[in-house]
Amino acid sequence: MNALVKTDNKPVVEQKQYLTFTLGGEMFSISILCIKEIIWYANLTEVPMMPACIRGVINLRGAVVPVMDLSARFGKPPTAVTKSTCIIIIEVQTQNEGESQSMGVVVDAVQAVLEIPSSEIEPPPTFGAKIRSDFIEGIGKVNGKFVILLNVNRVLSNEEIGAMGRVAASTDLAVTSS
Repeated sequence: MNALVKTDNKPVVEQKQYLTFTLGGEMFSISILCIKEIIWYANLTEVPMMPACIRGVINLRGAVVPVMDLSARFGKPPTAVTKSTCIIIIEVQTQNEGESQSMGVVVDAVQAVLEIPSSEIEPPPTFGAKIRSDFIEGIGKVNGKFVILLNVNRVLSNEEIGAMGRVAASTDLAVTSS
C-alpha cells in the first residue's frame, strides 16, 4: 500500500516562549519554562537585615518564598506598588546538582506570553545596557520592538544575594557598634 506523504521543505525554526512584563517603563521577559505561577502583590512579610533588593517573604501554600524587587536588584528605585503589581514565582536552579528553589520577583505588570524565534534573538549588548550584561540572556525582536530576555539564574543567584546580605548585615553591625 503506497501512501502519498506531503512534506514541507521549510527549515524548522525553534521558538521559545517568554513571559513579558514591565519594570520601570521597560519591557523584560523570562522563559516560561522556569515560571511556576503569577500572583497579585499581597501579604508580604519583611525580614530584617536583608539586602535592599529583597522585599520580604510570602507564604505560598505553606512554603516560605523569598520575594525580590527586580527594580532594586537592577540598582533602580524600588517598584511602587499599584493595582497591577504582580509577583512572578520562579524556579531557580541552585549550585547543588538538580536542586531548585522558588523565588518571587516583584514587577510593575505582567504583559503577555510571546513566542520568539531563535533567529530573532540577538546576544546581549556589550555596552549601553541599563542593567548588568550578565543578567541579560539576549535581546528579542518582536514586532519591531526590543524585549530584554533575562538570565534568571544570574539575576536570582542565591550566592550573590547571600553575599549582599552578609555585607548589609556587617554594615548594620558596624553602624550600631559605633
